[in-house]
Amino acid sequence: MASRLADTLPERTFQYQNSLPALPVPSLEGSLSKYLDAVHPFASEAEFKATVEIVRRFREGVGKELHQKLLQRAKAKRNWLEEWWLDTAYLEVRIPSQLNVNFGGPGPYLEHFWPPAEGRSLQRTSIITWHTLQYWDLLRTERLAPQKAGKDPLDMDQFRMLYCTCKVPGVKKDTIRNYFKTVSEGPCPSHLVVMCRGRIFTFDALFDGQILTPPELLRQLSFVKERCDGEPEGDGVGALTSDERTRWAKAREHLISIDPHNKTILEIIQSSMFVISLDESKPYSSPENYTNLTAAALTGDPTIRWGDKSYNSIAFSDGTFGSTCDHAPYDAMVLVSMCWYLDQQIRATEGQWKGSDTVRRIPLPEELLFTLDEKAYSDIHHAKQQYLESTQNLQVVCYAFTAFGKSAIKQRKLHPDTFIQLAMQLAYHRLHKKPGSCYETATTRRFYHGRTETLRPCTQEAVNWCRAMMDPACDANARRTAMLSAFNKHNKLMSEAQDGNGFDRHLLGLYLIAKEEGRPSPELFSDPLYSRSGGGGNFVLSSSLVGYTTIMGAVAPMVHHGYGFFYRIRDDRIVISITAWKSCHETDAASLFNIFSSSMHEMLHLATTSQL
Repeated sequence: MASRLADTLPERTFQYQNSLPALPVPSLEGSLSKYLDAVHPFASEAEFKATVEIVRRFREGVGKELHQKLLQRAKAKRNWLEEWWLDTAYLEVRIPSQLNVNFGGPGPYLEHFWPPAEGRSLQRTSIITWHTLQYWDLLRTERLAPQKAGKDPLDMDQFRMLYCTCKVPGVKKDTIRNYFKTVSEGPCPSHLVVMCRGRIFTFDALFDGQILTPPELLRQLSFVKERCDGEPEGDGVGALTSDERTRWAKAREHLISIDPHNKTILEIIQSSMFVISLDESKPYSSPENYTNLTAAALTGDPTIRWGDKSYNSIAFSDGTFGSTCDHAPYDAMVLVSMCWYLDQQIRATEGQWKGSDTVRRIPLPEELLFTLDEKAYSDIHHAKQQYLESTQNLQVVCYAFTAFGKSAIKQRKLHPDTFIQLAMQLAYHRLHKKPGSCYETATTRRFYHGRTETLRPCTQEAVNWCRAMMDPACDANARRTAMLSAFNKHNKLMSEAQDGNGFDRHLLGLYLIAKEEGRPSPELFSDPLYSRSGGGGNFVLSSSLVGYTTIMGAVAPMVHHGYGFFYRIRDDRIVISITAWKSCHETDAASLFNIFSSSMHEMLHLATTSQL
């Protein structure tokens, strides 16, 4: 009887957390041979020979010792990588996170019930906020179904970081503060923060224990908007979050030293569920061209975002939406899951509120006013200047490729994600006349607190195929054979990475063990081929599949001469966002998109004729 009861009970969001397997440590032999395989396309014969020798010395010497120590660490921790990854990839990084680390993206609602429209912004914001609060409630009560890969449950821990979470800057290293609790764990903050024209307001999203309705939320937002429209702009303290991390940490310490009340305000912002940014710009966009909206989400007004918050919901005055999020506490799939939920709710209700219009007697929003002095004003001014300079340097394009999508690719029995990755390799090769080191995100959420592993799509097989495509003497059969070989290699690497058998995180672990023990860095990591092939965060192409939904995102390139390349795959189209730094004269996001489009056509043609 008990087991039958368990079958009928809905699964709880976090119920599988304790039964997830620990993150494995791959074999040293396996990781090093995969590493050699990955650097091969970037080496001359002589260079490759030298690297083979370096790897051999590492394997037989210091690498062996470090690997044993890593195995010891893995015995004591269910996820040997978790703290290290957080520190190295996010918390110890000193460059400004708002543009370099955060991800942002456009809301898809303009594709159906909410096309750009003047005067509709606040009404829509109240509806979308209400749905966002419903999602918070699903997490609070653990009614959100746990995600799975086939029958395997995936780690859901990152979902705890979506609400009531904030990064706090430190002089040497930041920290993450997470105030979220499920109902069974206890009370959880339920206030929102609204930022508008450099000013900051807060109000509780619950009244008498119930979530405010859209008409009630509209009343709160209208109050804020009217106050801001009729009075001078605020001090724009939010801009400080866009500065270099150590500068922001010192500016924050200074704020707290001026007046203890400033610390209270910071605590209110940090613990808030999320931030609503009322943005006055009108980044007109369409389902075929999301460029303005994506750029506005990624590079917009720093005085109305709190760059360290795990979620800033941006409402533009033309009735369109975007978001910007700190990347440290979670990966994009968490936000994608929530935004996809929002999109489905807005479709289901046709973007309307069909409930009661009654507005209860709820307290009005309260303005949060920092006490500032001359130094604080100068810090804000400096942060704005540096942010403006860096955002003006970022080129963003976000277009829909509408010739075909997932259906046509799958009809040819090819994997859609691999198809796009190879088209991107070919486009880069054509534009830059050389292979491009590339990072593709692979999820490791099958494991306890798993996040990501690196997949390196620029394989020798991919390079051979690109050369075949660019060689006029090469016939269709040879090109096709080379293409299928590249597909198979990519698919194999992806499944290995998802099974915890990639090599990049393993090498990082070995590097960090050496560092922790105060040993000299092994020569493997100073070998020119290590960074040329992308190691140490030097990938020229930083890419990720955002998923098979309507949700899209974008990131800045990892390196000065690189690209950020995000894409989402639908049945009939593929939407791509590409970023590049304008100060680099070799790269151009628009050219890469154009060549990518023609590469897609060529590949489909090649795959089609192969079926005859």
